Amino acid sequence: MRKFLGKSRKGFTLIELMIVVAIIGILAAIAIPNFIRFQLKAKTSEGKVNVAAIRTAEEAFFSEFGTYVAATATPAAHGGTSKTAFTPLNGVGGGFGTIGWAPEGQVYFNYEVVTSTNDTAYVADAGADIDGNSTDQAWGYVHPSPGGTTVGVDGTFANGACGGGGLLLVNGDTVFNQVAPCATNFGQSEF
Repeated sequence: MRKFLGKSRKGFTLIELMIVVAIIGILAAIAIPNFIRFQLKAKTSEGKVNVAAIRTAEEAFFSEFGTYVAATATPAAHGGTSKTAFTPLNGVGGGFGTIGWAPEGQVYFNYEVVTSTNDTAYVADAGADIDGNSTDQAWGYVHPSPGGTTVGVDGTFANGACGGGGLLLVNGDTVFNQVAPCATNFGQSEF
């Protein structure tokens, strides 16, 4: 009996343990960057969804009052890789309070709406640096003037890339009336 017990107490060799550790290291090297990329994509969706919600609020306000409402960039600066409180100007929301929109909880992006001089066109955008690479990404929505292809929106955009006529690019083409990246290097190519 003692002979059988002695043989069954054999353990793993050092080489077998090193192979297992190497396999775990390889799996971690593959999984961790993918996990981080998926986290960044999830954070990006905040900006796109909220710009779409701003669009809905602006269109509802326009259908009732016949004008679009400008909203100052709120929060004044985005939080970068961490969330920041959405603190509207004057405690009411400035233009965002007028159209009845506010995000739920803290945000990565800052949001703004710039309107044309006659308030019949607008650009809503969101900007953030969620990956901390010192390059902001911006998402926007352009509602052009009636009967025209130009937006006619003047003003200073906190999220820069959506300014200059409010042109949004999808595959290098200018798009209107849809939420899109404000520059070709945003979106899927960012991550």
